[in-house]
Amino acid sequence: MKISPLSTDAVALVCVTLITFGVFIAGLLDVLDYIIIKGVLFLGFGIMLVFTISCALKNDRKENRLEDTPQDDSH
Repeated sequence: MKISPLSTDAVALVCVTLITFGVFIAGLLDVLDYIIIKGVLFLGFGIMLVFTISCALKNDRKENRLEDTPQDDSH
């Protein structure tokens, strides 16, 4: 079972959605002025940024070719 989404596009969409909802809910509850809430939001953003960068770095190139016609992908 994979915890993270399969593509980097999905990871980026999830990160943007979580940040947007976090700031929106904090603004609705009028707690955005508290330093601890700002710290939690920035910490969450930092963790998601590190996770996104690590997913992007380990992204393997997918080759959509048939097995019976191999081609050289070195260039």
